[in-house]
Amino acid sequence: MNIRFPKIVKLCLISLYLIFLAGSVVRMTGSGMGCPDWPKCFGYYVPPITEGQLLWHPNHQYKKGVVIIKDKILLVAQTDFKTTLNYDETNWKPYEKHSYAKFNVFHTWTEYINRLASVLSGFFFLFLIVGSIKFWKKKKIITILSFLAFLLMLFEAWLGKTVVDSVLSPSIITVHMVVGLIIVAILLKLTHLVDNDKRVAKKTDKLFTNILWLATIFSLIQIALGTQVRQYVDEQVKLLGFENKALSLLAPDLKFYIHRSFTILIVLVNFWLYYRNKKLGLNFKRLNWILILLVIEALSGVLMYYVDFPIGTQTIHLLFGVFLFSIQFYLILESVNDLKTDS
Repeated sequence: MNIRFPKIVKLCLISLYLIFLAGSVVRMTGSGMGCPDWPKCFGYYVPPITEGQLLWHPNHQYKKGVVIIKDKILLVAQTDFKTTLNYDETNWKPYEKHSYAKFNVFHTWTEYINRLASVLSGFFFLFLIVGSIKFWKKKKIITILSFLAFLLMLFEAWLGKTVVDSVLSPSIITVHMVVGLIIVAILLKLTHLVDNDKRVAKKTDKLFTNILWLATIFSLIQIALGTQVRQYVDEQVKLLGFENKALSLLAPDLKFYIHRSFTILIVLVNFWLYYRNKKLGLNFKRLNWILILLVIEALSGVLMYYVDFPIGTQTIHLLFGVFLFSIQFYLILESVNDLKTDS
């Protein structure tokens, strides 16, 4: 195997986790519309740092596509021009995607950093597909999965644009999350393929593998339920205002209670896996991390509900949920591979 390719796969995976982290910070701080256009931010590659940069000024040179806020409306420059002493509306056209026209420097730069993380990740995925080409003759699946991951990243970029154009549609955000998890799974499969020769064979147990599949499916269901709860919170925040976010779960809907109660089943199933792993000496050490992640997930969920969303808890809850799914999926890859080896 090419010794550099495994490192590229890991860099792609790390960069994807950074995107999850940056995205969760964006949602935690309500910065999703910090840049109301895409891919630029208020028409700039580097966003403004003061509101004055977004106001109309006389005797000022404007570039085509630059955005200003005038009378609480986003306006886009139709061409390169220099203003006179009087405002000429023929030089401008209203932004057509939505009517959101607010500027908050903290929100803008939080969203901008999120986009920079995505751009950086995109370069790693380019290196991934280039490096995978040499495996086409020996192991086509590596090349196929690498190109699939890259194409899904492009789809994620389009979804990111759609999220902004829709003014943070909860359903599109949910799809955005699910596709991200699919990419994680593909990268983990690539990691397993390129590291396969280095792995130490473990004891196998078909029942353990089947319950592990069940535990991973439960985690996916829980993440989906969590996105639904998040949708409800987002809708309440829109009604009550971001400053009143703590009030958004005063009267939660049924999905919240299902999400909370389903945690009990998830904990029981994973504790069973831990017990069977110890009893049979299967040597899946990553199960220790699963238990730690479950504790952190439960604790952060309790804090969000009972302590009114302490800063950082939403980010931890999302990111560690992704880690939980990642470890479970990789354990499946190891377990299934060992079963095939034994057979």
